[in-house]
Amino acid sequence: MAKLIYSAITSLDGYVEDAKGNFEWAAPDEEVHAFVNDLERTIGTYLYGRRIYETMVYWETSGTGPDQSAVERDYAGIWRAAEKVVFSTTLRQVSSERTRIETTFDPAAVRGLKADASADLSVGGAELAGEAIRAGLVDEIHLFAHPVIVGGGKPWLPDGVFVELELLDERRFTSGVVSAHYRIGPSDGS
Repeated sequence: MAKLIYSAITSLDGYVEDAKGNFEWAAPDEEVHAFVNDLERTIGTYLYGRRIYETMVYWETSGTGPDQSAVERDYAGIWRAAEKVVFSTTLRQVSSERTRIETTFDPAAVRGLKADASADLSVGGAELAGEAIRAGLVDEIHLFAHPVIVGGGKPWLPDGVFVELELLDERRFTSGVVSAHYRIGPSDGS
């Protein structure tokens, strides 16, 4: 069975975007981006909420020009090769190949995707990831904590959920970003 992985870039105080919805501070440098690319090579399907999809669809056309770095071109190819499922009640049309819309998040259907997949899945967007964590679907978390405190905004983890984590790996980057890779243990059902 494939794993469902939640990768999140957060501020040190735990937000994926600040109170104004900004996340420019989260842009990875070349070193972090190359590391992320290596992690993403195992992903065959991305599960997205609408807002994160609208951010990530940039990669459908970006990364192909001579002005793009090798790391950006590499990531664009990885992203375009994967299937994408966008969970949204408002999105009517997608702007990328290999993409479909689902109007509801159905944990049983996601379990089926995991069971049938030949490559790992990734869940993106804090709200959708929170639903997947609550449903006990997420197997691993890749956290990238940036050396910035934004003081509030959208948290990267849901409230009211308790799960034990096992640290599998960690890495420090020259930019001050810290990566932590965890396996999720059993939930207490809260």
